[in-house]
Amino acid sequence: MTFQASRIASKRLRAFFAGIVLALGTLGVAHAQNILVINEETILTESQVGRHIAGQLEVIGREIQTELEAAAQPLTQENEALQAETSALSQEAIQQRPDLIQRAQQLQQNAQQLERLRRLRQQELVATERQALQPVLQALEAVLQEVVNERNATVLLDRSQVVFAADSVDVTSTVVERLNQRIQTTPVTRVRAPENGQ
Repeated sequence: MTFQASRIASKRLRAFFAGIVLALGTLGVAHAQNILVINEETILTESQVGRHIAGQLEVIGREIQTELEAAAQPLTQENEALQAETSALSQEAIQQRPDLIQRAQQLQQNAQQLERLRRLRQQELVATERQALQPVLQALEAVLQEVVNERNATVLLDRSQVVFAADSVDVTSTVVERLNQRIQTTPVTRVRAPENGQ
Protein backbone atom coordinates (compact mmCIF):
# COMPACT_ATOMS: atom_id res chain seq x y z
CA MET A 1 0.00 0.00 0.00
CA THR A 2 2.32 2.69 -1.20
CA PHE A 3 0.79 6.10 -0.95
CA GLN A 4 0.58 8.26 -4.03
CA ALA A 5 0.19 11.61 -2.41
CA SER A 6 -0.17 13.67 -5.54
CA ARG A 7 -3.10 11.59 -6.83
CA ILE A 8 -5.00 11.61 -3.57
CA ALA A 9 -4.25 15.26 -2.94
CA SER A 10 -5.35 16.06 -6.48
CA LYS A 11 -8.74 14.45 -5.82
CA ARG A 12 -9.11 16.49 -2.63
CA LEU A 13 -8.19 19.72 -4.39
CA ARG A 14 -10.48 18.99 -7.34
CA ALA A 15 -13.45 19.19 -4.97
CA PHE A 16 -11.95 22.30 -3.40
CA PHE A 17 -11.42 24.07 -6.72
CA ALA A 18 -14.90 23.14 -7.90
CA GLY A 19 -16.17 25.20 -4.96
CA ILE A 20 -13.69 28.03 -5.39
CA VAL A 21 -14.24 28.75 -9.09
CA LEU A 22 -14.71 32.45 -8.75
CA ALA A 23 -17.62 33.80 -10.79
CA LEU A 24 -17.34 37.47 -9.93
CA GLY A 25 -19.35 38.75 -12.85
CA THR A 26 -21.26 37.73 -15.92
CA LEU A 27 -19.05 36.18 -18.57
CA GLY A 28 -19.51 37.38 -22.11
CA VAL A 29 -17.46 37.44 -25.26
CA ALA A 30 -16.14 40.87 -24.37
CA HIS A 31 -14.88 39.56 -21.04
CA ALA A 32 -12.99 36.57 -22.42
CA GLN A 33 -9.68 38.14 -21.37
CA ASN A 34 -10.89 38.02 -17.74
CA ILE A 35 -10.61 34.25 -17.47
CA LEU A 36 -7.67 32.80 -15.55
CA VAL A 37 -6.48 29.21 -15.50
CA ILE A 38 -4.54 27.25 -12.89
CA ASN A 39 -3.22 23.71 -12.73
CA GLU A 40 -4.26 22.38 -9.34
CA GLU A 41 -2.04 19.31 -9.53
CA THR A 42 1.02 21.41 -10.31
CA ILE A 43 0.27 23.70 -7.38
CA LEU A 44 0.47 20.76 -4.98
CA THR A 45 3.35 18.92 -6.57
CA GLU A 46 5.56 22.00 -7.09
CA SER A 47 4.76 24.12 -4.04
CA GLN A 48 7.04 23.73 -1.04
CA VAL A 49 4.19 22.85 1.28
CA GLY A 50 2.75 20.36 -1.20
CA ARG A 51 6.10 18.58 -1.46
CA HIS A 52 6.41 18.67 2.33
CA ILE A 53 2.99 17.04 2.83
CA ALA A 54 3.65 14.42 0.15
CA GLY A 55 6.97 13.50 1.77
CA GLN A 56 5.46 13.20 5.23
CA LEU A 57 2.56 11.13 3.94
CA GLU A 58 5.03 8.78 2.25
CA VAL A 59 6.75 8.28 5.61
CA ILE A 60 3.44 7.58 7.33
CA GLY A 61 2.42 5.28 4.48
CA ARG A 62 5.60 3.23 4.91
CA GLU A 63 4.99 3.09 8.67
CA ILE A 64 1.49 1.74 8.04
CA GLN A 65 2.81 -0.77 5.52
CA THR A 66 5.31 -2.06 8.08
CA GLU A 67 2.54 -2.44 10.67
CA LEU A 68 0.35 -4.36 8.22
CA GLU A 69 3.19 -6.65 7.19
CA ALA A 70 3.91 -7.43 10.85
CA ALA A 71 0.22 -8.20 11.43
CA ALA A 72 0.11 -10.42 8.34
CA GLN A 73 3.22 -12.47 9.18
CA PRO A 74 1.57 -14.85 11.73
CA LEU A 75 -1.28 -15.45 9.28
CA THR A 76 1.15 -16.31 6.50
CA GLN A 77 3.00 -18.70 8.77
CA GLU A 78 -0.18 -20.40 9.94
CA ASN A 79 -1.46 -20.67 6.37
CA GLU A 80 1.78 -22.33 5.25
CA ALA A 81 1.73 -24.70 8.24
CA LEU A 82 -1.90 -25.63 7.59
CA GLN A 83 -1.26 -26.27 3.92
CA ALA A 84 1.73 -28.45 4.77
CA GLU A 85 -0.39 -30.53 7.16
CA THR A 86 -3.33 -30.93 4.79
CA SER A 87 -1.53 -31.33 1.45
CA ALA A 88 -1.25 -35.11 1.76
CA LEU A 89 -4.78 -35.54 3.18
CA SER A 90 -7.93 -36.18 1.19
CA GLN A 91 -10.98 -33.98 1.64
CA GLU A 92 -12.65 -36.77 3.61
CA ALA A 93 -9.66 -37.11 5.92
CA ILE A 94 -9.65 -33.37 6.55
CA GLN A 95 -13.38 -33.48 7.37
CA GLN A 96 -12.61 -36.02 10.09
CA ARG A 97 -10.09 -33.66 11.71
CA PRO A 98 -12.04 -30.99 13.66
CA ASP A 99 -8.76 -29.46 14.82
CA LEU A 100 -7.76 -28.68 11.21
CA ILE A 101 -11.20 -27.34 10.37
CA GLN A 102 -11.12 -25.09 13.42
CA ARG A 103 -7.66 -23.78 12.50
CA ALA A 104 -8.84 -23.06 8.95
CA GLN A 105 -11.87 -21.17 10.25
CA GLN A 106 -9.73 -19.19 12.67
CA LEU A 107 -7.31 -18.35 9.87
CA GLN A 108 -10.18 -17.05 7.76
CA GLN A 109 -11.44 -14.89 10.63
CA ASN A 110 -7.97 -13.51 11.21
CA ALA A 111 -7.62 -12.71 7.51
CA GLN A 112 -10.91 -10.79 7.63
CA GLN A 113 -9.69 -8.86 10.68
CA LEU A 114 -6.47 -8.01 8.84
CA GLU A 115 -8.46 -6.68 5.88
CA ARG A 116 -10.54 -4.52 8.23
CA LEU A 117 -7.31 -3.22 9.76
CA ARG A 118 -5.93 -2.44 6.30
CA ARG A 119 -9.06 -0.43 5.43
CA LEU A 120 -8.87 1.37 8.77
CA ARG A 121 -5.24 2.35 8.17
CA GLN A 122 -6.12 3.64 4.70
CA GLN A 123 -8.85 5.78 6.26
CA GLU A 124 -6.29 7.10 8.72
CA LEU A 125 -4.01 8.11 5.87
CA VAL A 126 -6.82 9.93 4.07
CA ALA A 127 -7.83 11.71 7.29
CA THR A 128 -4.20 12.65 7.94
CA GLU A 129 -3.92 14.19 4.50
CA ARG A 130 -7.21 16.05 4.87
CA GLN A 131 -6.10 17.49 8.21
CA ALA A 132 -2.70 18.53 6.83
CA LEU A 133 -4.28 20.27 3.83
CA GLN A 134 -6.61 22.52 5.85
CA PRO A 135 -4.15 25.38 6.48
CA VAL A 136 -2.81 25.01 2.94
CA LEU A 137 -6.26 25.40 1.40
CA GLN A 138 -6.90 28.48 3.52
CA ALA A 139 -3.64 30.07 2.36
CA LEU A 140 -4.32 29.00 -1.22
CA GLU A 141 -7.78 30.53 -1.19
CA ALA A 142 -6.31 33.86 -0.11
CA VAL A 143 -3.65 33.67 -2.84
CA LEU A 144 -6.22 32.84 -5.52
CA GLN A 145 -8.46 35.71 -4.44
CA GLU A 146 -5.46 38.04 -4.53
CA VAL A 147 -4.47 37.00 -8.05
CA VAL A 148 -8.06 37.22 -9.31
CA ASN A 149 -8.41 40.72 -7.90
CA GLU A 150 -5.09 41.88 -9.37
CA ARG A 151 -5.94 40.56 -12.83
CA ASN A 152 -9.56 41.76 -12.68
CA ALA A 153 -10.63 38.22 -13.50
CA THR A 154 -14.25 37.17 -13.50
CA VAL A 155 -13.64 33.41 -13.72
CA LEU A 156 -10.92 31.09 -12.44
CA LEU A 157 -10.81 27.57 -13.90
CA ASP A 158 -8.69 24.51 -13.40
CA ARG A 159 -6.80 23.44 -16.53
CA SER A 160 -8.55 20.05 -16.43
CA GLN A 161 -11.84 21.87 -17.17
CA VAL A 162 -10.44 23.70 -20.19
CA VAL A 163 -9.92 22.39 -23.71
CA PHE A 164 -7.48 25.17 -24.60
CA ALA A 165 -5.98 28.11 -22.72
CA ALA A 166 -3.19 30.41 -23.81
CA ASP A 167 -0.14 30.51 -21.55
CA SER A 168 -0.86 34.17 -20.83
CA VAL A 169 -3.98 33.28 -18.81
CA ASP A 170 -2.32 30.47 -16.85
CA VAL A 171 -1.35 31.85 -13.43
CA THR A 172 -0.19 28.57 -11.89
CA SER A 173 3.44 29.67 -11.47
CA THR A 174 2.35 32.92 -9.82
CA VAL A 175 0.09 31.00 -7.43
CA VAL A 176 2.87 28.55 -6.56
CA GLU A 177 5.33 31.39 -5.94
CA ARG A 178 2.93 33.26 -3.67
CA LEU A 179 1.86 30.14 -1.84
CA ASN A 180 5.55 29.42 -1.18
CA GLN A 181 5.86 32.88 0.37
CA ARG A 182 2.94 32.23 2.71
CA ILE A 183 3.43 28.63 3.78
CA GLN A 184 6.32 26.20 3.32
CA THR A 185 5.48 23.48 5.83
CA THR A 186 2.52 22.40 7.88
CA PRO A 187 2.10 19.76 10.58
CA VAL A 188 1.39 16.31 9.16
CA THR A 189 0.33 14.31 12.18
CA ARG A 190 -0.99 10.81 11.73
CA VAL A 191 -4.68 10.59 12.55
CA ARG A 192 -5.39 7.35 14.41
CA ALA A 193 -8.83 5.80 14.18
CA PRO A 194 -10.17 3.73 17.09
CA GLU A 195 -9.23 0.07 16.72
CA ASN A 196 -12.83 -0.96 17.28
CA GLY A 197 -13.85 1.19 14.30
CA GLN A 198 -15.54 -0.18 11.18
